[in-house]
Amino acid sequence: MTQPSTAPPPSARQGLTLPNLSTLGPLIALLVATLFFAIFAPNFFKLSTFSLILQQASIVGVIAIAQTLIILTAGIDLSCGMIMALSSMVIGKLAVEQGWPVALAILTGLAVGAIIGWLNGVLITLVKLPPFIVTLGMYSIVFALVRIYSKATSVPMPPEGLTFLAQRFSLFGATFSYGSLMLLALFLLTWLYLKSTAPGRHIYALGNNPEAVRLSGIPQNRLLISVYTFAGLLYGVAALLLLERIGGASPEAGQTENLESITAVVIGGTSLFGGRGNVLGTLIGVLIVGVFRSGLTLMGVDSVYQYLVTGILIILAVATDQFSRRKS
Repeated sequence: MTQPSTAPPPSARQGLTLPNLSTLGPLIALLVATLFFAIFAPNFFKLSTFSLILQQASIVGVIAIAQTLIILTAGIDLSCGMIMALSSMVIGKLAVEQGWPVALAILTGLAVGAIIGWLNGVLITLVKLPPFIVTLGMYSIVFALVRIYSKATSVPMPPEGLTFLAQRFSLFGATFSYGSLMLLALFLLTWLYLKSTAPGRHIYALGNNPEAVRLSGIPQNRLLISVYTFAGLLYGVAALLLLERIGGASPEAGQTENLESITAVVIGGTSLFGGRGNVLGTLIGVLIVGVFRSGLTLMGVDSVYQYLVTGILIILAVATDQFSRRKS
């Protein structure tokens, strides 16, 4: 009897070659946007502006890494922002109000994110519920948990040990934070994971053709649960950045990060239908949104038009993906 092969189907290798169309398109868009604002926005083309864009994009960037992994499996996560908010509230309350050691509070917050991510994965794989419905329901559940646990009050400025990612250093006249460096390191490690490891290729395969993955003998459920669990862990990491960004934990946090992260992933060229895309494209998508917002702000454009431009970019990105799929 022939043993099932653990090699991913050929289609799984699509999107792993760098550069490719899914990455090249967003990169051209980023260069064109940068050139446009360098000409028309005062004081835009400075290293300090780009370092500020990177710092402002750190939270959404970390969440977008997790969202990329999930969307590559043909899933989606609408609960990401709320999981981040709950993790930050747990870390803040344990460290500030309960007096826990900072390291133990951080580990507990990361564990909370990972457990909720694991629960998302279990409901999707074992109960066979659609990712959209599961994560939408989880959004509401965690939204309520945040308010119940916090009693709808914020936690004040956390201890110094919780804001280490906010520490800054100067380079070539610009100021960078350690959180920005961590963001770039996470993107690089995730890219290497997807490109060079068998589980990374299996994630592409799962989004391309789940039936072929099943016939290949790959533990499909275990892979999908691990993706959602790891995503929850990353939301806990984003919670650390949130704590230093707003100077504490707030029950109002996490309400827009789901749409912002999906925006970055789609603009970066990852297909909402799964199996196609690249996490480096997501990094470019994060930077595109940041460049547009900073450039329009420097030009004095009202913030409502920033949402207008972002919406147009999303529709263009999805339309391009649809056209590419029909053509192929």
